Amino acid sequence: KGPLNGPAATGQHCPEGWTLYPFPGPQLQNVTESGSAEASYYSWVDQHDTFGLGQDIPIATGNANESLLALVGGTFINLRVPYPMGFYAKGLDGRIDDPKAGWKGKGLWSTYATRAPFHVEGGKGTTSKIVKFQLRPDPLAR
Repeated sequence: KGPLNGPAATGQHCPEGWTLYPFPGPQLQNVTESGSAEASYYSWVDQHDTFGLGQDIPIATGNANESLLALVGGTFINLRVPYPMGFYAKGLDGRIDDPKAGWKGKGLWSTYATRAPFHVEGGKGTTSKIVKFQLRPDPLAR
């Protein structure tokens, strides 16, 4: 068995292996393998089920998708802002404010930002925003 690092490295560094999941959305032209044009700025793991999709769910910011991208069971779920304004997530974190309140007591918080905020809805003087995501058990839950 050879060394695991350095120029003479051989062997498998991670016995569990890796699985790569292509991001949804447009693909780069002339790329034969998966080549998503998505440029995720930040990724985070929901270790404590602060959103409601389960523990240890990886979530990435999806700027080209204008959403957060949660990887659940090998499939990406797009978490979109239900408003026609563009959403360029630059970070996210989960928070449980009241563990006894069910879905109402927890959620994801994400920053909305862009390098040129005056190009988004609102025009000159528009600043960054923060968005709260909550997952209802059904669409009519109050």
